[in-house]
Amino acid sequence: MKIKPTHYQVQVKIFEMAGCVYARTKGDHLIYQYPGAIRPVVIPKYKEVPAFVIKNNMRVIGMSRVEYLQFLERA
Repeated sequence: MKIKPTHYQVQVKIFEMAGCVYARTKGDHLIYQYPGAIRPVVIPKYKEVPAFVIKNNMRVIGMSRVEYLQFLERA
């Protein structure tokens, strides 16, 4: 299944289920930390977060497409 743009609140649920912890807000971006990740996970407060942002955040924490889709079903 293709990764499609979703609302930012769905992304928050998915990445919190994956183990990300809210750190702070800067402007209209939510910043999350993930244990062992070098970079933070940044989720913009958009009605539809673009697929390239979702894929980049997945790469930051090492989440596979299969894991993402499983979290998406539960969100």
